[in-house]
Amino acid sequence: MNASTQPSGPADCVDIAIIGSGFAGLCMAIKLKQAGLDDFFIAEQADSLGGTWRDNHYPGCACDVQSHVYSFSFAPNPDWTRQFAPQAEIRAYLEHCAQRFELAPYLRFGMGLQQAVFDEQLQRWQLQFSNGRRVSARVLVSGMGGLSRPALPDIPGLDSFKGKRFHSQHWDHDYSLKGKRVAVIGTGASAIQFVPRIAPQVAHLDLFQRTPPWIMPKPDRPISGFERWVFKHLPFTQRLVRGAFYWALEGRVVGFALHPRLMKVVQKIAVRHLHKQVARPSLRKVLRPDYTIGCKRVLISNDYYPALSRSNVAVVTDAVLRIEADGVVTADGIKHPADCLIFGTGFQATDPLPRDCIIGRGGIDLMEAWRDGAHAYKGTTVPGYPNLFLIVGPNTGLGHNSMILMIEAQVTYILDALQQMRRQQIATVEVKPAVESAYNQQIQAKLQRTIWNTGGCRSWYLDPRTGKNTTLWPGSTWRFKQVTRQFALRDYQVTPLLTGATPRPVAPPHATAEGSLS
Repeated sequence: MNASTQPSGPADCVDIAIIGSGFAGLCMAIKLKQAGLDDFFIAEQADSLGGTWRDNHYPGCACDVQSHVYSFSFAPNPDWTRQFAPQAEIRAYLEHCAQRFELAPYLRFGMGLQQAVFDEQLQRWQLQFSNGRRVSARVLVSGMGGLSRPALPDIPGLDSFKGKRFHSQHWDHDYSLKGKRVAVIGTGASAIQFVPRIAPQVAHLDLFQRTPPWIMPKPDRPISGFERWVFKHLPFTQRLVRGAFYWALEGRVVGFALHPRLMKVVQKIAVRHLHKQVARPSLRKVLRPDYTIGCKRVLISNDYYPALSRSNVAVVTDAVLRIEADGVVTADGIKHPADCLIFGTGFQATDPLPRDCIIGRGGIDLMEAWRDGAHAYKGTTVPGYPNLFLIVGPNTGLGHNSMILMIEAQVTYILDALQQMRRQQIATVEVKPAVESAYNQQIQAKLQRTIWNTGGCRSWYLDPRTGKNTTLWPGSTWRFKQVTRQFALRDYQVTPLLTGATPRPVAPPHATAEGSLS
């Protein structure tokens, strides 16, 4: 599927506008279509779908959750070739889902959201897109994700660098690294995947490490042709495998969120992995973190440590002082020559949206409303922003399992909201400030005792301005599914439809049981 297959531009008015065509946006679209709510479109800034798995295509890019769990529950893929799917396969899976569920008529490529303003008189969102389109939507669903905006460090002299430079998300495959002196800044999840792939090619690689990550062995392997045949012809076998992986991953929440002391046991495995793969004591010393495992994102790799042990690779722990035209200068005064500068510095997780993008009641920018840290009710709705629904919103991230589980739970919640609004002829819903505030107080209280808050590190999970953990869910995925199982109108301020407005027919509601946070 590509831009040439999309229909002509969208109408000036639409009932539901979905922003983003990654897992979140596609899941929302599929479930809307299945429910008979077909007055929607998916706005995508790029010329193809895929979200994170389109944008991140650096060497070695792959999922760190088992393939059978990192897929929609309603669309299993029997054709995964590895236990941990590579980027190209995940992107192809999303393309397949769009084709299977016939989403082509709803996709609008080359339409990046520039601004969404809530019109209080019309009770609708007025949207401005990068291609000049202006669209009025009753409901706005953000599937833009929390890891979509690259984080670039503010290093003096960066613009003076004369060589090649790029962030891992914007990998330049046309630039050959063969025989080059390469400086990599950052040692997060992306870097541990691409460093082993480029290390054998380059003349020399300097890896600038501020804080070492804990790394566990990666239990990856090819999935045989026979296994794939069985999954395809006996689907229940794949469901059994998915269930086994799910519960194995879900069990990890005990150490992360409930009893952080248990992470000391896990840490011993990571220490053994380090000692097994790194022979030099001096290198082991700089690669061993001084915080408890789990405080930062736990990474998995079998080839990162061996790559750092190569003779043409150096781990630099002195702080980067400045960038010069032909190299990187560290705090010890040493200049490290470089032909290419690659940033493996992650994403703006605590500031997931640009400023002046979503404007709610009273002209308040959502990022201004979040100046003390992002927050939302059930990670989905925010006071002052009627009919705005966030997927992968604040405190919906996971440290232990697949994000697809959280996306599906939020989509269920949003779909229930839309169906109730249609049945009861409601124009807008807006979460009550007191309800949202009480919910987030509970969230922050639960987070206080988790490994992410008590493990002795500073991570991208925490808002740098307030220290609040605004990204992670402090519990199990099944608990979040209970919390979002049903949309309760009593938690919301509602506005009835304008006189003369006619709601579209909806599919019969499904029975659900409400779950509370506590």
